[in-house]
Amino acid sequence: MSEYPLGIKPKADHFPRRNRIMSGISLGVLVTEAGEGSGAMITASQALEQNREVFAVPGSVLSPASRGTNRLIKEGAKLVSGVQDILEELNLTMIPRQIEMRELVPQNETESLIVKHLSYEPTHIDKVCRSSCLPIATVSSTLAMMELKGIVRQMGGMNYILSREARSSYRVGAN
Repeated sequence: MSEYPLGIKPKADHFPRRNRIMSGISLGVLVTEAGEGSGAMITASQALEQNREVFAVPGSVLSPASRGTNRLIKEGAKLVSGVQDILEELNLTMIPRQIEMRELVPQNETESLIVKHLSYEPTHIDKVCRSSCLPIATVSSTLAMMELKGIVRQMGGMNYILSREARSSYRVGAN
């Protein structure tokens, strides 16, 4: 995820801007290990500015790689010793059960249209754009959301497939 167009090579100074977006769309940020001036500390700072939760895994007081996480905890970040700490803090303890019970149906016409152009064989995003007559920005963002929902999977190289469990629900929900 990035605010830069497709094809732009990664650069170190792009990461803080990308991480600002990542923290902005997240409920919280977990820092597992960080030096004092690391990118993880920049991301944690951005998360705080965006009113997101900040979680940190404590480390040895002797380790330079733990100075950042230990400072975060000292300044009020939530100490994390396991995934349950995060789930409880964000009131997400029921999520695993909800995921098991969710029904995969198209959320809108764009998802319905895109799923008609996918199968269990990898399909490149450019082919989906051509066959659906949708702009690349629409297809890319919709596929990203569908991937988060577990409806599609990216197989690398911008090739997508339908998740096995999604296909039958989409046939029922999409005409």
